[in-house]
Amino acid sequence: MSLTASMKRDIKAALDRDPAATSSLEVFFTYPGFHARQYHRVAHTLHRWHLRGLARLISNISRFLTGIEIHPGAKIGEGLFIDHGMGVVIGETSEIGDNVTLHQGVTLGGTSTQRVKRHPTLKNNVMVGGGAQLIGNITIGENSKVGAGSVVLNSVPPNATVVGVPGRVVAVRNPDTDTIEKLPDPVGERLEHLERRLSELEKRLNKTKGRKGEGI
Repeated sequence: MSLTASMKRDIKAALDRDPAATSSLEVFFTYPGFHARQYHRVAHTLHRWHLRGLARLISNISRFLTGIEIHPGAKIGEGLFIDHGMGVVIGETSEIGDNVTLHQGVTLGGTSTQRVKRHPTLKNNVMVGGGAQLIGNITIGENSKVGAGSVVLNSVPPNATVVGVPGRVVAVRNPDTDTIEKLPDPVGERLEHLERRLSELEKRLNKTKGRKGEGI
């Protein structure tokens, strides 16, 4: 895909996924996520040419202007949409597929100090909610969604919904039937059981107090 066609796809991604976007010109001139993506194109090209210092300089300028930090080594597919974007961090060995959406404050972080694959891989059509932290060499499967504020430390299957700290899969969508299967939540079920038990104990305690009051 040519550079012009790729940029047009970035603009279309913003128009398709942000109801606040009203025109291509608005996206082109005012969307920091779009700007950060274009800076990264330049920085990534310089990085591949082994001009690492210049690539990092372009990356730092982009971070200063947009509030979004993308390492020049990160590999990004077509149609990336970074909504608002302030505080987004994308690490060096991150790999992002096509039509991915990232909201503000998302981190694709690493856990290793070795020169290995240490950042997440996001497959096509992934959506990551605001403030979510995806840490380590994990893979988020196609069409999956990560809830806002989640901390994901393990790989996620395709078509899944992940929430919580640490992140857990709570539902999986069947792409053939477009139905959603909700998975058991042992922690939530246990908390509900404890709440019911506390409620029962409070009722028994109140009855005991009432009987004592009648006997006085």
